[in-house]
Amino acid sequence: MKLRYRLVPDHLIGEVLSKKWVDNAIPLAMLVCVVAVFGNLIPEFFTQSNLQSTSRQYGEFALVCLAMMTVIVVGGIDLSVGSNFALGNFTTLALLNLAGFSLPATIPIVILVCGGVGLLNGFLIGYLRLRAFLTTLVTLIIVRAVVDMLLLKYAQPMSVGFFESELWDLMGLGGIAGVPFSFIVLVIVAVIGHIALTRSRPGWRTMAIGGSRRSAHNIGLPVRGTVCAAYTLSGMLCGVAGMLYAARLSGAGSDTGMGLEISALTAAVLGGNSLGGGRGSVVKALIGAVIVLILTNGVLRIGLNSGSGPMVLGLTLLFAVFVDVRWLKNRDKLLSKLYVSPTYIGLPPPRSITAGSDSALALNDRLAGVETIGLGDVESPEDVILDDDDFLYCGTRQGDIVRFTPPEYQHSEVYAHIGGAPLGMAFDKAGNLLVCVGGMGLYKIDRDRNVVKVTDETNRSTFSVIDDSRLRLADDLDIAPDGRVFFSEATIRYEMHDWPVDALESRGNGRIICFDPKTAKTHTAVKNLVFPNGICLAHDGQSILFAESWACRISRYWISGPKAGKVELVLDKLPGYPDNINRASDGTYWVALMGMRSPALDVALRMPAFRRRMARRIAPDQWLYPNLNIGCVARFDDQGQVIESLWDRGAKNHPMITSMREHRGWLYLGGITNNRIGRIRLENADPTWTGFRSYWSGT
Repeated sequence: MKLRYRLVPDHLIGEVLSKKWVDNAIPLAMLVCVVAVFGNLIPEFFTQSNLQSTSRQYGEFALVCLAMMTVIVVGGIDLSVGSNFALGNFTTLALLNLAGFSLPATIPIVILVCGGVGLLNGFLIGYLRLRAFLTTLVTLIIVRAVVDMLLLKYAQPMSVGFFESELWDLMGLGGIAGVPFSFIVLVIVAVIGHIALTRSRPGWRTMAIGGSRRSAHNIGLPVRGTVCAAYTLSGMLCGVAGMLYAARLSGAGSDTGMGLEISALTAAVLGGNSLGGGRGSVVKALIGAVIVLILTNGVLRIGLNSGSGPMVLGLTLLFAVFVDVRWLKNRDKLLSKLYVSPTYIGLPPPRSITAGSDSALALNDRLAGVETIGLGDVESPEDVILDDDDFLYCGTRQGDIVRFTPPEYQHSEVYAHIGGAPLGMAFDKAGNLLVCVGGMGLYKIDRDRNVVKVTDETNRSTFSVIDDSRLRLADDLDIAPDGRVFFSEATIRYEMHDWPVDALESRGNGRIICFDPKTAKTHTAVKNLVFPNGICLAHDGQSILFAESWACRISRYWISGPKAGKVELVLDKLPGYPDNINRASDGTYWVALMGMRSPALDVALRMPAFRRRMARRIAPDQWLYPNLNIGCVARFDDQGQVIESLWDRGAKNHPMITSMREHRGWLYLGGITNNRIGRIRLENADPTWTGFRSYWSGT
């Protein structure tokens, strides 16, 4: 099979076309335009001295923008940042010049004082549930009044002497290797903030709360505490900015921080942080801060009158709010036309399935006499499994795990309700049932029928642009002898309800993930797979076999031994799309083909531009999808030789097959679009063989 990528590697295409990248495109384009315009209008704009002066101011201003961004992300607004900035500036100078405090003692006090203002806002808004706009407006007025009264009393005594210290001079006018101190502080704060917001639980919870506080409360998130913490952090950042401002100018006036809340709000929104909350980032706030700082300084330097600056800033804020509202309303509609990004994939010619030929995959009617179990009682039994007492289990579209009672399997009961879309299943050594749940992750049902989440995330890729740690479509699993659980995630770009769209792309959007119960850690073992689906531990326990559905092949991943970490091709040129794989009693393996390849789709896979136009111009129900209405079961060995196949050529009895299990001489069949479970007696199969006992009894 040949894959050809355009513009960017396959493992980045989903990130480049992600909503985050598209959201950043508008502020980045504005930044380029602003720099280009003022760079041409202002002489010496790109000189070293001008850049150093601007970056020093930028360090202070951007910290206030980050403070505003923090509360916007959580779904609030903080109009008191300008007054709090002025309070931090005054407190710093008063402690140093009047009280005689040392600088190491002054720094935490200033941060705590300004953080106290933020804490007051957070308590009123988070715990007492007051309106953020009115609350912070009142705080703005009160804090500004307090600063003005203190200035009237202490401004003259405070200006008599100036604090002298090498560190103080470094903070105000110095730098490291030519980089201003305030800018270095900004970089440190921004890096910590970015990591906290995008790669930590508090950051994820903050975004979730900003998106919908009611929903966040319903799922148990600490909404009030998080909102309060966001405002407290906002106040602390204002204190740091005010302190750096005091170090640079060593003076305080009644106009300090005046209008800063409007500039910070403009920067936050202009950078792409949504006023509605739940959508934003540190990078966006920094981009907006650059734009606003260049605009405000540029208007003054090109000689416009004093009222031009506020007017430009007001118009910019109006434009930013307009873009935010209109983009938020129409972004999904626009992105839906761009998000699907097909690639070139040249599948090799399929193996022959001509009826009557010598091919082991030749069409036949061996499944025509399949017995049906639970006809009309179950929907979407994607996988089936049996325990050592012959009870039969399957998942349903309603999120239930249904258990059928042997030996006739006429009686059924809801064994457990797990939610989501239960897919692949496996029993661990203790008899607990592990289930891959589409949209939820990996879950466990213990012998007392308690449902426990095992994991719903993996490690974020080191160089990933977007957060790819959340599990979208956990599919199938198997368990290694040492207890490690290997499971597939078919795609990181699409959810359970639209997984067939991944076939339209046929990119390496999938991965294999490993959960180690000894450490309770989850990590990605193999990346960039083309819809990895079924997973099965090899009989020797040293490797796993996995199917890549849209690539029509089965590969082996070594999990132990001298080849550990390597991937080898086992079986390709399949005539259909492989799904679940399971062990057979004679040392071979069963694989389900959930649908057959069609010449039309094979040709379309070589035409990514055609598929891209199709995704943009016609309705999704008319797209060219894989044929998933007929399938078969095949058996193959470790060398990749197909031994036999079982078909329902008329597609009448068991039309679509996504899984199968051999158990005591029977083969049980499941299908995600079926309303039944099938079983057929196998010739020459071991009538005593059960998957559970044969695998776990000797370990």
